[in-house]
Amino acid sequence: MRVVVDAVPLLIRSAGVKNYLYYWIGHLRRLAGAGSIRTFPPLGDLGALTHEASVAGPVRTFCGLGALALSNYTPLPVLDWAARGADIFHATNLVRHPPRRPRLTSTIHDMTSWLMPEMHSAATRRADRASAELLRRAHRLIAVSECTRRDAVRVLGIDAERITVIHSGIPGKFFDVKPAAIAEVRARYKLERPFVLALGAIEPRKNIPTLIDAFESLPESLRAEFDLALAVPMGWADEATRARVRSVRYLGYIPEADLAPLTAAATVFAYPSLYEGFGFPLAQAMAAGVPAVTSNVSSLPEIAAGAALLVDPRSVSELRGAIEKLLLSPGLRAELADKGRARACEFTWEACAAKSLEFFEEAAS
Repeated sequence: MRVVVDAVPLLIRSAGVKNYLYYWIGHLRRLAGAGSIRTFPPLGDLGALTHEASVAGPVRTFCGLGALALSNYTPLPVLDWAARGADIFHATNLVRHPPRRPRLTSTIHDMTSWLMPEMHSAATRRADRASAELLRRAHRLIAVSECTRRDAVRVLGIDAERITVIHSGIPGKFFDVKPAAIAEVRARYKLERPFVLALGAIEPRKNIPTLIDAFESLPESLRAEFDLALAVPMGWADEATRARVRSVRYLGYIPEADLAPLTAAATVFAYPSLYEGFGFPLAQAMAAGVPAVTSNVSSLPEIAAGAALLVDPRSVSELRGAIEKLLLSPGLRAELADKGRARACEFTWEACAAKSLEFFEEAAS
């Protein structure tokens, strides 16, 4: 069986989808062999993961994005050429004209463009709307959570039998962070006090202003002892939000190499997102043994599975109460840390890749 994976998101600025493709392709190749798992464009060995830039060099990036443009905006059968001899072509939402001969598959990461359009940029909404027909045409689909599968069935009318739930994975480095790495990252980012950590981006869906409100409403004694650290790019925040973000410990974009030790250094992890298809930051915090507060909506209760405190993400009082409860209770923090690690062990890229290869075999047969 030969699979071609659309890897164009690895060439652009991207977050969750890029994270997924980077680790997924690498583990698929380890299990099936590089000859069985090809990419469009051809990338060979992947460079270091960064969400801010391409994982490939300038020439391969330029050629890859050019090939996608030719495929999408000209009649040239670019993807038919790229997928010669393949049994499966696994597309992303950037592809408009998939190849005709291989079986078409894709991964559904979330349905937020449909369910919360006001929380996405116009470009993201256009890309997702254009991909809807591709998802409906696909022979088989992967959903990264049961919540995402249900939403796709409900919103797009896709037959539930065509969608297989395969949870995403967590990089192994989050499960075993060395104390020296934690100390080094704390010193480099000048994190002298214990802190509540939030990851993501400053965009409406991540709900950062509500988290700041909740933290600022904590008793003064707790705010004197703990910081709120925001390791988040600014995204498309307005000026008022930017000012509020800078009023706490704003760390900005965190390079991938620092992400695991920074996460493990936190006393509490807060993730009050309004919607997630999977929620990589939450799963990674659980793997690092950090007790978490997260939302009681979308896929987050599914991923936490009782290993985090759940709150209404739109309620400042609920969020403040859960954070205060954890900060005041070392015993509860230890209990959730143990539960989180145990739950996170179910989300490995090795398991994800093995289930994905079974999915491809079934789709090709």
